Amino acid sequence: MPTDLPNLLTLSRIAAIPLLVVLAALREPWSDLAACAVFSAAAITDYFDGKLARSRQQISDFGRMLDPIADKLLVGAALMLVAGTGRLSDFGLYPAIVILLREILVSGLREYLAGLRIGLPVTNLAKWKTGFQMGALGALLAGDSAAPILHLGWLPVSLIGEVMLAAAAILTLVTGWDYLQAGLRHVSRAGAAPPAPPPPAHPAPRPPAETPVRS
Repeated sequence: MPTDLPNLLTLSRIAAIPLLVVLAALREPWSDLAACAVFSAAAITDYFDGKLARSRQQISDFGRMLDPIADKLLVGAALMLVAGTGRLSDFGLYPAIVILLREILVSGLREYLAGLRIGLPVTNLAKWKTGFQMGALGALLAGDSAAPILHLGWLPVSLIGEVMLAAAAILTLVTGWDYLQAGLRHVSRAGAAPPAPPPPAHPAPRPPAETPVRS
């Protein structure tokens, strides 16, 4: 049900996006720190909604549909924010493009394979990619302007974020290639499968035989 706690956590990631956009657009040190906090809290729900759904046996079709959508909306919004507000260097833009294109690729594969009733499981390497990606985007949203608020002005937050984003992009290429190969294998098997035979035609019912009249 949409009102189950796991699904509410998933919906909260979508609801956090407008607030994230407003905070990032203000370009104040406190709002940058708040944007990082909002994004980090939303990213953490991605772990807890799945864990709670499994422990409470509340896995539903609604949750399976909404969870990857919420993830990609949150990541896509954060990537466009850090790029559009100048939080990325020219070099940092390329990993962001790689990550965004990979999200589109995997979404297309999952949509096609869902029509074949085939799931695309998440690998451990993909979980590491997600961890680097979320950490990088959180650091980039905070930027160097928010670090002095936490008395961390000496820490190159933006540089750390870009390094983590580059690492996430490398893992993105590896996992994206793995997913693409898995998808193509399923596509080739589906294409090689012989078509199902048509259902047998039902013969027209015969009229009942007339009972012979004995004379």
